[in-house]
Amino acid sequence: MINLRGKWVLITGASRGIGRLAAKAMAEQGCNLILQSRDLKHTDSLEGELVDMGAFCYSFAADLNDMASVSKMLKDIDRLGVDVDVILNNAGLQIAYRKDYFSTPPEDYTVSFNVNTIAPAMICYHYLPKMISRGFGRIVNTTSGIDKEPEQAGYSAAKAALDKITKDMASRLEGTGVAMNLADPGWCRTDLGGPNAPNAPESAIPGVIVGAFVDNSINGQIFHAQDFAGMTLKEAVNSIK
Repeated sequence: MINLRGKWVLITGASRGIGRLAAKAMAEQGCNLILQSRDLKHTDSLEGELVDMGAFCYSFAADLNDMASVSKMLKDIDRLGVDVDVILNNAGLQIAYRKDYFSTPPEDYTVSFNVNTIAPAMICYHYLPKMISRGFGRIVNTTSGIDKEPEQAGYSAAKAALDKITKDMASRLEGTGVAMNLADPGWCRTDLGGPNAPNAPESAIPGVIVGAFVDNSINGQIFHAQDFAGMTLKEAVNSIK
């Protein structure tokens, strides 16, 4: 298991749910945090908790449905003058559940792809060259195991596209020191997953962060977080082949 103490970690969708838990888990490993949410007030309390844990922390507001907003956030982060070595593209949006899926509006696709596919891709494109030049980086993009549910077609298609983009980019990273993988939290009781989901959000830890700690030979894989539920982070990393 690699040591990330002192590394800067960018987490999107950090204000609540699995993103918030992931931020705390990374702080426990000695990481410093850059938090994204749609409004700075959403990460106020989390930032305080992370600082109390000994982490340096910055928060940025960005609307991931607006590429101009994403671009501004990336430029603002660059002005910090720190090296972002780890990215957890955690933010996701399930726009609607359409029982009458034949009436799915085009906006379900455009908004879903902006938030779930295009924004994380733009973040990857921004940081990957810098990671490669330094010879180190870890990116974990959050996917979904959703399948055969036309009621959620926009969300499902956007996550499938993210899978493809991630695996394609990962195929070019051999020998660079950079690893890029996917994490599927499973169906958890978050704002996105709803109250009837079978898994507690805490069960997604350490699975959603395990990809940040693997050797760079592990690339282009999907880590199913529920497979690691109940493990320590070290146990989870050591179980990956």
